[in-house]
Amino acid sequence: MEAHIYSSLELPQSIVAIGAFDGVHRGHQAVIRQAVQKGRKLKLPGVVYTFDPPPRVFFQGARMLTSVNEKLAKIEKLDARHAVVARFDDVYAKKSAFEFIDSLAKLNPVEIMVGGDFRFGKDRLGDIDLLSKYFKVRVTKPVCCSKGSVISSTRIRQLISEGEIHLSKALLGWPAGKQE
Repeated sequence: MEAHIYSSLELPQSIVAIGAFDGVHRGHQAVIRQAVQKGRKLKLPGVVYTFDPPPRVFFQGARMLTSVNEKLAKIEKLDARHAVVARFDDVYAKKSAFEFIDSLAKLNPVEIMVGGDFRFGKDRLGDIDLLSKYFKVRVTKPVCCSKGSVISSTRIRQLISEGEIHLSKALLGWPAGKQE
């Protein structure tokens, strides 16, 4: 897998999965796998577009579940061909939804995969409806745990803070090893 700094990658066509992917938990894995599988089917590169640090960490000081290097290693295990890492800082946070769309256009996505809660651009003004005006977008269904609750990075952070390490690792869905 090739890792790229934001805006350095241009492709004639691609399939793109977009998200913060903090922890690369089972829900994130579903989004990424969907993009990788569609890319294989169409013989196009699967690209994962992500952020460092994740926006929730930047804005709210949330605990980061995986460093960018750990995130990239996990994404590579899911067979993505490329990962684009946008440095999420004060400058990036001020980019409009349309600037984000312009940056995605360099990848020439045939299809984009996102989770149902995906928002983008300054003040989170961009949403799936706006993205769909420019690209074909597929929303991946939420992945739930065995008890029926949606798996999310926020939920995993909460479990860790409550000392529920075993359950948090189960929701992450990776073999035992360093998860923080």
